[in-house]
Amino acid sequence: MAGVQEERKGGRSTNVEVNIVPFIDLMSVLVIFLLITAVWSQVSMIQIGSSIYGKKSNDDKVEPPPKVEVPFRLDIKDSGHRLIIGRNEVSIPKIGNEYDMVKLIAELKKVKEIYPDKADCVVTMTDSLAYVNLIDGMDALLQSGFPQISISTAAAAQ
Repeated sequence: MAGVQEERKGGRSTNVEVNIVPFIDLMSVLVIFLLITAVWSQVSMIQIGSSIYGKKSNDDKVEPPPKVEVPFRLDIKDSGHRLIIGRNEVSIPKIGNEYDMVKLIAELKKVKEIYPDKADCVVTMTDSLAYVNLIDGMDALLQSGFPQISISTAAAAQ
């Protein structure tokens, strides 16, 4: 241990040891805390393209499908779903307290019939809603043939 020795006028020496064990304990806890929080500060990504609906074929000659450049967005709100296709807007209100998933899938299939080459969609949802609502909306998009899903904040949808 580290120590300091002093001599006084009376000829008597004092030995004062500095206990650094609590300091080492504090530093080890801080290092562990910083390592754990550093992992959670990374932005996480959801890999949608690797699902069963978005798998690519194993052909030697893979050509990307032609994309339709019409903006397509699914907004998940407290009052229900809202589909925005270009300048057209379709509102699907809730039935009671439940989202109308049957009507949502029907509307998404209509969009797929109109734009068969369209594969992408942007999903927005407010932070106050449950995460399961986002997953249900993404499942409806996958079932309707839209495997390229992007997730945006609801602030972008306003």
